Amino acid sequence: MNAAPERIIAYYRVSTERQGRSGLGLEAQRSAVEAFAATHKAVIVTAFTEVETGKSVTRPELAAALRLSRMTGATLAVAKLDRLARNARFLLSVVEGSGEGGVVFCDLPNIPPGPVGRFLVTQMAAVAELEAGMIAARTKAALQAAKARGAVLGGWRGGPKVDPETGRAARCAQADSFAATVGPVAAALRDEGQSLRQIGAALAERGIKTAQGGAWSADAVKRLLDRWSARSGVVTAA
Repeated sequence: MNAAPERIIAYYRVSTERQGRSGLGLEAQRSAVEAFAATHKAVIVTAFTEVETGKSVTRPELAAALRLSRMTGATLAVAKLDRLARNARFLLSVVEGSGEGGVVFCDLPNIPPGPVGRFLVTQMAAVAELEAGMIAARTKAALQAAKARGAVLGGWRGGPKVDPETGRAARCAQADSFAATVGPVAAALRDEGQSLRQIGAALAERGIKTAQGGAWSADAVKRLLDRWSARSGVVTAA
């Protein structure tokens, strides 16, 4: 909630994979953040897109965006308050954990920093939480009415759920999240002309370790840049 951010890390959220593929909802969010950045003459450093319901507090892309905002001091920009969360407690935890740059909501650009701003955000988040609760209550009532009419409810029951914290998919997701956080920092150092070893030393000086918590080697830096490049679609120089 800073008055005039110089650097912005954008965070977008859609609720379904279909919305993510089609761009439904994303274009409006991008337009809002880009317009806000243009108005304040701020640079959008990078953007993170989450495909997750607003009820979930498990947000790997948001976690990556927050880590990068703390590393760089950039401001986290969200198109609308309810795109971040409809849970007042979760929203405040994000605001308080964003670092020096803070969080700005493009639909609420005039919220002041400090205690007054936090109070206003709390009230607005409470309203969003109330709206979400009312929608859930109406949905539950509609499902109960459908069940009473004899409709068959429920989704896939073909097998046990897989724990998302285990297995290869979870490890890949963690590696992607780390690359999304640290990759832009390493790429910026590379663009300044630093070698892989110099980049590793610079990351270490900033207190950033590898994804496994170890020391940086030239190979580790290259793997980071390659993974970030593949994830973001940026071509990494050989």
